Order: sequence, then C-alpha cells, then structure tokens
Amino acid sequence: MAHKTVSDADSHLPTGLYIIATPIGNIGDISSRALEILGKVDAIACEDTRVSGKLTSFYNIPAKKIPYHDHNAAEMRPRLIAMIKEGKRVALISDAGMPLISDPGYKLVAQCAAEDIPMTCIPGPTASLTALTLSGLPTDKFMFAGFLPPKSAARKTALAEVKAVPATLIFYETAPRLIGSLEDMQAILGDRPAAVARELTKKFEEVRRGQLSELGAYYQAHGEPRGEIVIVVGGPVAGQTEDWTDEAVDKLLREMMREQGMSVKDAAAFVAARSGIKKRDVYQRALLLQQKKK
Repeated sequence: MAHKTVSDADSHLPTGLYIIATPIGNIGDISSRALEILGKVDAIACEDTRVSGKLTSFYNIPAKKIPYHDHNAAEMRPRLIAMIKEGKRVALISDAGMPLISDPGYKLVAQCAAEDIPMTCIPGPTASLTALTLSGLPTDKFMFAGFLPPKSAARKTALAEVKAVPATLIFYETAPRLIGSLEDMQAILGDRPAAVARELTKKFEEVRRGQLSELGAYYQAHGEPRGEIVIVVGGPVAGQTEDWTDEAVDKLLREMMREQGMSVKDAAAFVAARSGIKKRDVYQRALLLQQKKK
C-alpha cells in the first residue's frame, strides 16, 4: 500500500515532516530547495539548537528550533507528531549531514510512517558517502556500520561480525579512539587497504590512504588527529578463508580469555561471530577450556 508523501512543488508548503540534509562542514553545501523549505516550516527539530542556530542565523531562517536528541526523544516525539497532526510543517535536521544517520531521528520517522503521517526527504551531504568517494576503494558495494563500540573487546566482536561481508566497510569514529580502532581492525579484518578521512568539506580536509598497518603506525607516531573522522576499509580478499578446526577455535578462545581478558561469554560471542560457528557450540568449548584451566 502506498503511503502519504508531501510535495513542495506548490508555493504553499503542505503539512508534514520534512527530513532535510544539512552541511557536514562547508556551510555552502546546502540545496536551494532545502533552504526554501526551511524558510517555510513552522518548526525545526534539531539535535543541538546552538549548532543548528549557526545555520539558521547564516541563512536568516526564522522558524522556531525545537531540541530533539537522545535524552529527550521519548518526551518530544509525541509533541512533534501532535504538531504535524494539527496542521504544522516540521523539519527534521541533524547537527550535520543526513538525519537518521547516527542520530535519534529514526524513531520519529518510524512512528510517522506507522501513523501514515506525510513525509518527504530533501537529500544532501553525508560524511559516509563523501569519505567513500574520496577513499579510492571500491564503491560498487559498501556497508555503513556506524560507530564501533568504545571498548576493544566489544569492538573486536563487532568487527568479526562484518569481516566476511563482501563489500567496502564504512565506520564513524572519534579522534581519541582512532588508534585503537585501527589496531583492532588490523587484528580482526587483516591488513586491508583503508582510508582515514577527516574534516570533510572543511579547510583542513584530509584523506590519508594506506594499509591498516600503515595508517595505525602513522597515527601512533603523530598522535590522534582533530575533527570528525570516517574510516573506510576495503572488503575481504577473494579466496581468503580460515580453516576453523577445533584446534583453531580453542586457540582463539584461549587468546581472547587469557590474553585479552574476555569473559567466557564474550570470548564465545567473538569467536562465533568471526568463525561462523554456532555460538552455543563455541560457548561449550569455552566452558571446557575454562574448567581445564582450573
């Protein structure tokens, strides 16, 4: 069944939710259509009103800004939906880039879709695709994996889950965690070609390309960089497989539990994700190894 959409083709802007991409760095990277709609809506839902205020002030956009972020989303979501049902036009923007990509907008859009509330998207900049196009890595198939977990053990488990994906991988990362993430990527994914992109579309834009080992060594020597960071990693090498014998499984379990300090549960989850073996079976092997250790 087709659901309602809204169109801004007419001079009068219909009621509904307008999902609008905003610049990721260069304030000029916004479409004329986005500015036209932002100038007509009744309210703008944004992550941080101070950040979005720079954009609305620069372009003299008068609409009321309403904070909508992780901490108040459950409270504000019903209010925003009520506004639209009353006939208001509401724009949804993020601090930078495409809304819903690593921000809380998903639940608002999902509820609007469930209630058949009119919506449309005004596309534009996104850091993930900008980094991909500059990486020099294959673009025919790619997977956006968002932010990895902050702790190494959980991060390795997450990386093991996507190791076999036959596509270029895209991750967001913070500067303080970059070196650790590059090390874990090399350990789990292997020494693949990769790119670290930062400050995209800004004055000090930089894309550094090389093997994961080379990038890790560079940032170890030079320290963590500044700015927002995207890591792009090449897919697995064709025909590169691992032989998951019982001995290989036990060896990796011992390494995770003894050298990495993982619990039995976490080690089993990690090895299961990396090997493709059922988690229950790996967990039983981990328990036996733990008992032998005692």
